[in-house]
Amino acid sequence: MNRRVLFLAFVGFALASVLLAFYQTRSEPQSPAPAARVERSAPPPAAVKPKPEPVQSEPARPASRRAPARTAANEAPPPAREPVTAAPEAAVLRIDSDVPGAQVFIDRVFIGAAPVTAPNVTPGTHRLNVSAPGYDGVAETLDVVAGPRDILIKLKEVRLDATLAVIHKHRIGSCRGQLIATPQGIRYDTTDKGDAFNVPLRDLETFQVEYLAKNLKLKLQKGRRYDFTDPDGNADRLFVFHRDVEKARERLKKGDSPGSQ
Repeated sequence: MNRRVLFLAFVGFALASVLLAFYQTRSEPQSPAPAARVERSAPPPAAVKPKPEPVQSEPARPASRRAPARTAANEAPPPAREPVTAAPEAAVLRIDSDVPGAQVFIDRVFIGAAPVTAPNVTPGTHRLNVSAPGYDGVAETLDVVAGPRDILIKLKEVRLDATLAVIHKHRIGSCRGQLIATPQGIRYDTTDKGDAFNVPLRDLETFQVEYLAKNLKLKLQKGRRYDFTDPDGNADRLFVFHRDVEKARERLKKGDSPGSQ
């Protein structure tokens, strides 16, 4: 028993000695390593700073009025957009006449009695004819474009545009010229200024044609008498000219208005 105790005491003493030696070795101060030599370079020369320029102060601006805030109460509603309609592709002709019931034709196709509407007329050139009993028919060429159009045909207006090349027989010799008749009058254009005239249709005292003699006689009121013939001896031309002028004269006597030329 005593040996065991002694053995244990010896072992403990040995351990204590080892531990004491270990701790003494760890606690001894170590000599510091020599410090590295640091060479200091001369500081760089200081940069020359430019002198600051004097700052010019801006004049004070007047305070701007701030726009009033847009609210639902004072904001105007956006304008309503109009519906876009397609451009018309055809024409609508509304045709009337100063003679009610006048017959209307377009391109020789009967449309109806005036006033009448011709729908779906294709754009382009068309021929319009309007006629009524007791009046000269009217024929017009229409340049039709797409869209509506109003047309008034005046059958009561006297229309006349007649010309005739003639020879005026003098007692001695003759002269050439041209007779021109309109609702405003009849005139004779010739190089012989002494024979030329221009008078209203109502100022003809005599106006008649002698078909067999191939002669057109004309006398001005309180004026000269003229005998005209056709340069080619064609009596039909004299007859047609006389017929058209005489018809216009009769209508003017009834009170129909002369049309413009």
